Amino acid sequence: MRRLPLCWSLSTKRVKLTVAYDGTDFCGFAPQREQRTVHGTLTEAVRRATGEELEITGASRTDGGAHAYGQVAHFDTDNPMPAEKWRLVLNRVLPEDCRIANAEQVDSDFHSRFSASNRIYQYRILLHEFDPFRKRYAHTYWKELDLERMKEAATYLVGTHDFRGYTEEVGPEVLNTVRRLHSVQVEEIDQQVSITIDGTAFLRGMMRRMAGMLFEIGRHHRPVLDAKRLLTEERDQMQWPVVLPARGLTLMEIRYDIPGHDARTKPVFTEDSD
Repeated sequence: MRRLPLCWSLSTKRVKLTVAYDGTDFCGFAPQREQRTVHGTLTEAVRRATGEELEITGASRTDGGAHAYGQVAHFDTDNPMPAEKWRLVLNRVLPEDCRIANAEQVDSDFHSRFSASNRIYQYRILLHEFDPFRKRYAHTYWKELDLERMKEAATYLVGTHDFRGYTEEVGPEVLNTVRRLHSVQVEEIDQQVSITIDGTAFLRGMMRRMAGMLFEIGRHHRPVLDAKRLLTEERDQMQWPVVLPARGLTLMEIRYDIPGHDARTKPVFTEDSD
């Protein structure tokens, strides 16, 4: 028999939200005292809409200024409202830079963070400094990048490695810095270079420093093999690459390989209706 969470009753249900937000004016997802965060905004929206004080758990603690197209969060509630109605109810009170793309009821043992099998991030580098419509969501660089060198370097990142050299900050509580990346794709479309990485999990700052390494290689400021060397003990003798600004980073999708559960979390936006 499946063990239910503490304080679980027969009327309690677990609701999974797929959330999209423009992170420019947020100090990240995780709660911070006296700071505007996505977690705080969602919590306040629930309180305004239903009067409930609920504990909301997110799948990924995105940095301040980073965006999300397919963030996932969950909460437990005794509210009799059908789970799918939460999208409409919350979007009525949420600000324009944070929207619920989907809401659904899930099993009590689903966890937005620990049940995730894959996280897909994308970092964008805009090669057009005079484009005001995309600068909010990309790091701007006004010269060409060598895509072939970046693609070659990206191949060294795929697989299971110790990514300590690709982190922004690792505290003493982080004992394991080994992660697995399933794919690293680099492409240029319409004067924008996109670095899309699919991995099981990411360390703090890992995505932005990996993008920084590929960026420096694309600028011919580093040899291609530096991408591989930083995965070894040679990292202690190297200058680590720059951590690119958070505005270029977007959490695109989170996948869940759970039997009987829809693994797709990439949102499909529809018109709100009663």
